[in-house]
Amino acid sequence: MPSLAAASSSRTPALIALLAGLGAGGLVLWAAGDWRIAAGFAASALIGLGLIMAARSFAPKPVAAEPTTDWSLARALADVATEAVAVTDHGGRLVCANEAYQALFPELPTPPNLPLGESLVATLADAGRAAWRDGLGTAKLALPEGEAQLRVARIGGGDELLIWRLALRERQDLAQQAEALITGPAGARLGSAGLMVALLSPEGRVRAANQVLGLRALGDGSSLIGRDFAQCLATDNEGLLRFAREGAGGTPLRLIQLPFLEGDRAPLLIALLDEEAPIAATGGTAAIQALITLLPFGIALVDREGRFVEMNAAFRRAAMVDAAAPPLYPGDLVVREDKAALADSVRRFANGASHATDIAVRLRARPDDAVSLTIAGARGLGEAAVLIALKDNGEEGRLKQEVAQATKMQAVGQLAGGVAHDFNNILTAIIGHCDLMLMRHAPGDSDYDDIQQIRANSNRAASLTRQLLAFSRQQTLRPQVLQLPDVISEVSALLKRLLGETVRLEVTHGRALGAVRADPGQLEQVVMNLAVNARDAILTKPPRGGGVLRIETFAVSAQEVRKMGAEFMAPGDYTALAISDNGAGIPAEVLPKIFEPFFTTKEVGKGTGLGLSTVYGIVKQSGGYIFADSTQGEGARFTIYLPVHRAEAAAKAAKRPPAAKPTELWGSGMIVLVEDEDMVRAVAERALTRQGYKVLTAEHGEAALDLLGRIDKPDLLVSDVVMPTMDGPTLVRAARERYPDLPILFMSGYAEEQLRKSIDLANVAFLPKPFSVQQLAEAVRGALAPR
Repeated sequence: MPSLAAASSSRTPALIALLAGLGAGGLVLWAAGDWRIAAGFAASALIGLGLIMAARSFAPKPVAAEPTTDWSLARALADVATEAVAVTDHGGRLVCANEAYQALFPELPTPPNLPLGESLVATLADAGRAAWRDGLGTAKLALPEGEAQLRVARIGGGDELLIWRLALRERQDLAQQAEALITGPAGARLGSAGLMVALLSPEGRVRAANQVLGLRALGDGSSLIGRDFAQCLATDNEGLLRFAREGAGGTPLRLIQLPFLEGDRAPLLIALLDEEAPIAATGGTAAIQALITLLPFGIALVDREGRFVEMNAAFRRAAMVDAAAPPLYPGDLVVREDKAALADSVRRFANGASHATDIAVRLRARPDDAVSLTIAGARGLGEAAVLIALKDNGEEGRLKQEVAQATKMQAVGQLAGGVAHDFNNILTAIIGHCDLMLMRHAPGDSDYDDIQQIRANSNRAASLTRQLLAFSRQQTLRPQVLQLPDVISEVSALLKRLLGETVRLEVTHGRALGAVRADPGQLEQVVMNLAVNARDAILTKPPRGGGVLRIETFAVSAQEVRKMGAEFMAPGDYTALAISDNGAGIPAEVLPKIFEPFFTTKEVGKGTGLGLSTVYGIVKQSGGYIFADSTQGEGARFTIYLPVHRAEAAAKAAKRPPAAKPTELWGSGMIVLVEDEDMVRAVAERALTRQGYKVLTAEHGEAALDLLGRIDKPDLLVSDVVMPTMDGPTLVRAARERYPDLPILFMSGYAEEQLRKSIDLANVAFLPKPFSVQQLAEAVRGALAPR
């Protein structure tokens, strides 16, 4: 809004022009004596001055400088957070960090290269890559300050930034709460009841103490903070504990350690009581109850008979105690199998055991999750004889389960990928030998049908390895830009035969569906697997009116994705595929496990447990997301979200026509074949020799380099990727130093998408295992075609 001075200055030229015009008219009237001439002269003067002012108003104005990005507001907001926050750009540079991050890392290193050791840096790097790929990456870190949870999210309008959030776990929060309780009014009330409380570091130095403890220990009111607490105490010949300042004439003390945090580096919470004074008379029982009530962690006291004396609200919440029917004994809280072990531990400490112990039990209210109870003796606390601490680790337990599940899935995926790789080598040899035998046997021969049966079974085994690779997200995809309704129409006829007469198929397609980029064959497998599961669920409990399998496709906008609130789902436009049924549904306790490998609810021999895990692997490798919802007795619904393929990328893909398969497979020239598996090398050599090529073989990369040094330039190098001694990419780099334009054909049982990261070589072809003699001949001919 312009200021008053600016408004006045803008009106000044107009006022001057008006006065000048009137003055000129008056002067002419005085000189000529004719008012008409004077009026015309004044009007002309006003018009002229108006034109001059209009010209000035159209004069060019200075252009304001473009605003630059100001990170001061973001830094101020980040400093409000208690967790460490850092922002990096796509180039890996540190853009912004808050004070909590600088307190942890004073040198301000750029994630993931934090001074935490190689293993944790690798974990950070994996989380960063997951964030770039999926929108969110998480990891659990063990720092010197305690356990921490890392969350990495992709942010920014163009998805060009990563925000790294490092939150120290419950240890620091509980310790800070304990400090606040001890040094605040609660600590003063405990002191007035004769209870001296302190929080000690793992080294035994005082982190916090209430005022009465400081007065008794030092006598002059000075601070105990930072002092070695053991130096303030002394023990006499009889083993009685006193303050060192008071000497042998001082009042004996009883020291109680209250376990509230796990770990060797956890702080210690202690309480001191005067041994001589009866606890009931000094109000010590009330002080103990007040302390237990105020503590933010679960504490309960048990008497010598094993009955509960006191438990605080945190303990009731963590143990899920029913207020209407409180438990009488600790064993009432746990499942039947753990009652005896817990009762024995309580009895042992009630009889005088001194050292605290931890015991893992399962609560009746949460039988699937084990919790840890810390049990210690509590002599000198009136009726109480045993102290039980239970940490509310519901969130921590959930995170542990997620980490354990992710680790298990990763380990099983790596195992499945390795098994599939070795199995693919075996199948390559079997299929190759079958093809060679079929060349010598015509239809009608006695052995022809047997060979065909072996080959068919080998292809079935190859499909099983593809399932394993799909689960481990390592299968070779051949993505295309396609529309989901086209895929559904292709598979609908087969689905109707598969579902039979008892299940009706209903297909509905939405409008304005965006194209997706995926492997059509793999998508058909996804639909088939989900349809088979739906059919089995319908037949298990046939609904009234017959079973119905519904397949729907619909568009999902970026705004709808944000409303869903799924943090790990990258914002953007999606095309969704929903498959639902009205069958028996999935029980709530089974639903979280359905995507696990080899998990099945079918009878033995009727399910492998790989169907849904294969679906999950295909969807994730295609860049999509899958969600399962079910109400038992009403059916289940699986919804798959695939990102919409950008139009410009689709246009570029359309410009590249697919390479045509060569029609003539016979050839000539010299081929160097490198393969560490003897059976695969023998089959490939025989197959290529029959096609007219001269084939020289080597069992690994070093032997191949030695061979290349003794012969003329070959026409083609065919090599396995993963080999002992020297792998395929290393061999090719060395060979191309001698022959820069040497054609290369890689073959491997691993997925091409996975190996492309390690190959990183231009102008190379790829042949996935297992392959037939025909496929090998086509691949070799195609690699030699540009020659």
